[in-house]
This record gives sequence, C-alpha cells and structure tokens, in this order.
Amino acid sequence: MAKISACIISYNEEKKIEACLESLEGIADEIIIVDSLSTDKTREIAEKYTSKIYEQKFLGHIEQKNLAVEKASYDWILSLDCDERLTDELRQSIREVKDKLQQADAYRVARRTFYVYRWLNHCWYPDYKIRLFNKNTARWAGVNPHDHIEVDGNNIITLQGDLLHYSFDSISEHIQTLDYFTEIGADEIIKRNKKVNMFSPWNHGFWTFIKLYIFKRGFLDGYAGLVVAVLSGTHAFVKYNKVLFKRWKKQGSDSIN
Repeated sequence: MAKISACIISYNEEKKIEACLESLEGIADEIIIVDSLSTDKTREIAEKYTSKIYEQKFLGHIEQKNLAVEKASYDWILSLDCDERLTDELRQSIREVKDKLQQADAYRVARRTFYVYRWLNHCWYPDYKIRLFNKNTARWAGVNPHDHIEVDGNNIITLQGDLLHYSFDSISEHIQTLDYFTEIGADEIIKRNKKVNMFSPWNHGFWTFIKLYIFKRGFLDGYAGLVVAVLSGTHAFVKYNKVLFKRWKKQGSDSIN
C-alpha cells in the first residue's frame, strides 16, 4: 500500500488548523507543514500532530506549496489548506484507492465552501480541485495567488465526498482578502506583461458576476450567493484596475525622470 504525505502551508491559522489536522488522522502517513513565521498558536497546535514543521518566510503561494512537497518523504501528496478538512465520505474514498493509487495520474475532489453563515451549493460548488497527486509527475503551478496542480498525464479520477472549505467568517474578512489577493494578482499580470486596457476591468468584473450568479445559479444560494457574486466580480474589477493604475503611475514617474 502506498504511503501519503499530507502537505500544508500555514500562517496564523490557530482557529482552523486543528480541525484540518484532525481530519487527516488515519489517512496521512506523515504531515508536512511549512509555516510562514506565525505569531499566534499555529505551531503549538500543529506540534500535537506532527514534528515535521518547517519555518519559511512567505515566498508566494505556489512557491510555498512546492517547498512543502519537496519536504515530503513519500511520492503521493495530499495537499490541503488550513481552512479545509476531509469529510468522512472523502476519507473513505481515499482509503479505498490508497492501495491502487497508480491507477490514476492524480485525483480531484469537489470543494464545498462555507461562507459567513451558510454553505454555498452553487456559485462556488463543486469547485473541483486536484489535491492527491504524485510529486514526480505533478506540481503546483499557475499565477499567484491562484495556484493549481499541473499534471503530466490526463487520467484524473474524481473521488467521492467533499472537501469542506471554511472560507470567510465575515464580509470584512472577504474584502481584506480581496485587497490582498488583487495586489498579488495585479503584480503577476504586470510581471507577465499581459495586455490590459480600460475595458478589461469592466469586462472581467461583469463576466465573473454573470458566470457565478446566473450560469452557476448562485441565486439559489440566497443573499449570500448575491454577495459572493458581487464581490467576486469586484475582485476582477479591482485587480485589472490596479494593473492600469500601477502602469500609469510608473509611466508618470518615468516621464519625470
């Protein structure tokens, strides 16, 4: 039977990390945590479940997660965020494939998000994520902060059961994260020299709202679905505007010099 290394990155997650680690009991053969110098009790809590805790100043979501994978002793990686946990059904699904992991290139799971006061069953669901993979043929990639697993093959099996995601505890927290992530996203777009014009914020923002609220039927998630669709559209709108403003600001600075 193959062994599984659970890999997690953390920073000040004392409120959520224990539930995540508890859900790994009986599933993971080792737990690797790369912590970005937490100042709360994250490490103290994590030490109850593993001694393999590594401190690393935050390098970026993709870089930090790949570092955790590098620290793993086993080839098969189960990657979670601190605000995620396995349901009993998903745990059972992993047990059932653990002795035949090689039948697939990787495994994906449906992620169900709890938003402030309720579960989202439409606008952010099923939100499939590859989270169980072989580190020799897959890796974290994408554009920060939106990372994803890149696999060398295309035989991806979907596991039964949900990965529970306890996202935002308040709208204020969502807005703070929106500002943080749009800053990272805008810098990545600039670094990649992606073409952005004055229509980009409006097009991306409007399309994101329509996709979540209409096509994903976010309206069935009640008022929370409307808020999520609006703030998701706002996320895209703000990110592309930040790109424009940063470029214009640099052009103005360069013209002065």
